[in-house]
Amino acid sequence: MRRIAMRRLIRGEKGYILIAALLVLVVVGLISGPVLSYMVSGLRAGHVFETGAAELYAADAGVEDAVWRIPNIGLCPGSPTTHYTISDVNGKSVDVTITYVNNTTDTVNYHVESIATGDGSGTGIDAYVIGTSVYGDFSGITNNVITSQGEIDLAPNTEVNPSTGDHSPQEDYGGAWPTGEELAAWYFEDVEDEESYGSDIMILNGDTELGPFYRDGELEIKSGTAGITVTLTGTIYISGDTLIGTTGKDFTLDLNGHTIFVASNSSDPQKALWIGGKCTLVGEGAIIAVGDMYFEPNTEAGVTDPVFIMSVVGTSTVQPGGDFYGSIAGSVVVALQPGTSIDYPETGFGVINFPGCTAGRFIYSIDSWEVSRL
Repeated sequence: MRRIAMRRLIRGEKGYILIAALLVLVVVGLISGPVLSYMVSGLRAGHVFETGAAELYAADAGVEDAVWRIPNIGLCPGSPTTHYTISDVNGKSVDVTITYVNNTTDTVNYHVESIATGDGSGTGIDAYVIGTSVYGDFSGITNNVITSQGEIDLAPNTEVNPSTGDHSPQEDYGGAWPTGEELAAWYFEDVEDEESYGSDIMILNGDTELGPFYRDGELEIKSGTAGITVTLTGTIYISGDTLIGTTGKDFTLDLNGHTIFVASNSSDPQKALWIGGKCTLVGEGAIIAVGDMYFEPNTEAGVTDPVFIMSVVGTSTVQPGGDFYGSIAGSVVVALQPGTSIDYPETGFGVINFPGCTAGRFIYSIDSWEVSRL
């Protein structure tokens, strides 16, 4: 009887598995379409996200490159807008634009636009970069053809360009002005590893490269051979009264982008720094004295490389043997002799070794950062 009952039970369940399998197939068929569609959408979204992320990282790399580039290519206040392209960052092309915004006490501000494009529509980052000076930002002094904390004494027949408007002469300048001690600390960093030159006279008898150079005391530089060229390769720091090309034979001094700094506040106005007519001055750079400066070198006609000269706590008396191209500053009075032509550089200064315009003396950071999909 038991066997008969089991056979009847087995025969009674025949066909149930087929029905269950068909139900499973129906359910799978109903949900597979939406699932596959969802998976495709997810893959597309993942691709879009991956592309957007790659563009975002590439655009961010452009901003970081700008933070590095601002000091290292010497974008001083007043410099024109800089635009460049980085061809391959995460397979993307990045266009970067750096624009000087303004400078305030001890800081300088830049606007950076970085746009990365590739497979997607593009991702942009709009950022502002702020630089904080280690010593202070005195670059406003270089923004005028003549700048004085006091009055400006222009002799008759003196031509100054521009005479009005932007970059025109400015008397009673109220902006940040460095002390002699601040500039001495700034420039001494460039020569602190150099031994002091052992004589108070340097006679040059052949083409010479000079710098970084340090002299603790007075110094006269003159040429014993006519027609030679002295090319600066670093900062010249002299702590005493200095004469350059006031005696000897004619020679050419190429500033070559560097600075002559005289840390002297001599009571003798004839000798703090005197550059005479035996010296023909060429090349962009800066000449700065703590004390009175007599600037009377020959200069090449049609000079294209600007020079910044400054008497920190004295008078800058300027009588070059040709037209002067650049900027002049003096704490008390800037005295210009008859027949002098002073022209401010059309695009401002590039890299000059002066607080506010030099790589390595500012700490740069991103002040604000905003992302947009294009």
